[in-house]
Amino acid sequence: MNELCFASAVDLAAGIARQELSPVELAESLLKRIDEHNPRVNAFAHLDGDSVIDWARRAEQEVMEGTPLGPLHGVPVTIKDLHELKGYPFEQGSRCRAGMISDTDCPVAARLKAAGAVVLGKTTTSEFGWCGVSRSPLTGITHNPWKYGFNAGASSAGAGAAAAADFGPLHQGSDGAGSIRMPSHFCGAFGLKPTWGLVPHVPVRNNDQVSHAGPISRTVADAALFLNATAGAHPFDHTCLIAPTMDYLADLEADIRNLKVAFSADLGHARVDPEVAELVGAAVRTFEIDCAVEAVAPSWGPLGPEIGRFFWAAHESPLATHLDDWEAEMDPGLVACIRAGCGHSAETYLAMRGRKLDYVLQMHRFMADWDLLLTPSVSVAAFPADRLQPSHWPQHPWDWLSWAEFCYPFNMAGLPAASVPCGFTSDGLPVGLQIVGRRAADHLVLRAAATFERAQPWAEERPIP
Repeated sequence: MNELCFASAVDLAAGIARQELSPVELAESLLKRIDEHNPRVNAFAHLDGDSVIDWARRAEQEVMEGTPLGPLHGVPVTIKDLHELKGYPFEQGSRCRAGMISDTDCPVAARLKAAGAVVLGKTTTSEFGWCGVSRSPLTGITHNPWKYGFNAGASSAGAGAAAAADFGPLHQGSDGAGSIRMPSHFCGAFGLKPTWGLVPHVPVRNNDQVSHAGPISRTVADAALFLNATAGAHPFDHTCLIAPTMDYLADLEADIRNLKVAFSADLGHARVDPEVAELVGAAVRTFEIDCAVEAVAPSWGPLGPEIGRFFWAAHESPLATHLDDWEAEMDPGLVACIRAGCGHSAETYLAMRGRKLDYVLQMHRFMADWDLLLTPSVSVAAFPADRLQPSHWPQHPWDWLSWAEFCYPFNMAGLPAASVPCGFTSDGLPVGLQIVGRRAADHLVLRAAATFERAQPWAEERPIP
């Protein structure tokens, strides 16, 4: 059973296409593993085993009939419960939406289905995706597979925990301030936040274009396979990139020699726990074998915190419509964040947006001088999921961004950014290295991540044997 559960999406797709592997056997093995271990992890908001088996049987029949197969035919995937999957609950981690059912597929789900994937179910999210901690009033705590009761990270927590626990090879996440990279960092998985507009996001979010859809997986190649299946313009997303996509999987073997790589340990301002800093520093030295690496302290870095916090709260303020009826049943931190974001005038908002646009321009100008930027993914390792901040960090009723200072800048800039596992703390908790690229250089981010993966493999490190 575990051999199938531990296999990569690339290998599974190839085995199914060669008729060496049964999609039904694969689905049954995964459902058995999920049934055994998910009660302790709580990665799924919704799971319908009967539907999964029916789906796998159809996939198997198509293989046997010689039907042309998509690149993910029979391969299991999950969809985050901030995104729509036709016929499935769409509750977004909130009691406000309990019982709601989707009548459509989001573009990513539709494209994964079109590629032949078998959808296992919906993964958990923080309430409306508001915070970087793996809990919601509706589904409770999603536990880090490496340590029960600890944060699995951000609104794609279920996806990150499912990847680490080997509940399937491919998991769709989304990232508005780190929600792909944080679960990957905390859970020891690989996560890619693609360039803004590379993967369609429908409906386009009313948060000034910061929410990116992308993969969380055990390997870089699997993430590239996911991107191959989901990237490209969509008629319902007017923000999509029009430029043609490429074969991200085929590009992974290219070398990264002679790239100009910047490394910032703190973006000129961010606090980082010593063990995280040490592991990330060691990982950066791996890049020095092939690349010209230079330590930097970007001048735009210290400008981020005020801008990031203003917009995070302001963009939660529309949820104030729920407070009259639901406040007592909502996450108290979300309520505090909503209230902090209410009441700004249009003049204040637009003045801050002007500052944000200048900040973003500074980032793009900085990246013009570098092929890649390396940073920690997150400032801390996993901490108890009943907290918004680690106990040794400054406390605040809603500000969890204090330990995610490396994440949200690249959402505002729309730059591709990945988190790759780079080691473990003395407590056995994973840590991630962030790799950031120029706009539309997702292939280079993936190539660099694959190079690091070959130098320092992580996929065999498993919290659940």
